[in-house]
Amino acid sequence: MTTLSGTTHRPSSRARLGRTGTGLAALGLAAAGTFGLAGAASAVTQASAESQFSAAGITWSSSGNCTTRSNSTCTSFDGIRQATIDGARTLKGASGCALNITGGTEVGHASGTYSHYNGYKLDFTHTTCLTSWVHNTYTSIGLRGDGAPQYQAASGNIYADEGSHWDVTYYTCGC
Repeated sequence: MTTLSGTTHRPSSRARLGRTGTGLAALGLAAAGTFGLAGAASAVTQASAESQFSAAGITWSSSGNCTTRSNSTCTSFDGIRQATIDGARTLKGASGCALNITGGTEVGHASGTYSHYNGYKLDFTHTTCLTSWVHNTYTSIGLRGDGAPQYQAASGNIYADEGSHWDVTYYTCGC
């Protein structure tokens, strides 16, 4: 796999503030722009997701060395939910593990409401650190329909061990 290097773009303070004026409202907008905050259910662009993952020290890779959503060999973040990004960032901070994303919103995953394509799921490379964290921190809830062992965080998020990677469904921004 080839690690992708995302280009980080941070709009100027003026661009983040827009034409809304000054005072507390402007300060709030500046903070939201600086920290990449958006509504938990809102879809995020590829560039914004890359910037947020990069800032958190989370890497991503793709067998196709691409980010095109319509190509199953790419790792795309186009249309990912902000809560999913926040959940991955929370996992990184809480576990202290290196995280590498190998699957995002690109085609080729199972469909459904809480799917990769709809921005609810990420795939992470299997590492000893992440596997130990999941096994020691979350509750085993049995096997998924395809036989993958599942673990549930207190937040409700589900971690499924698909053998070659962790398939994580983020219902909330907690890990």
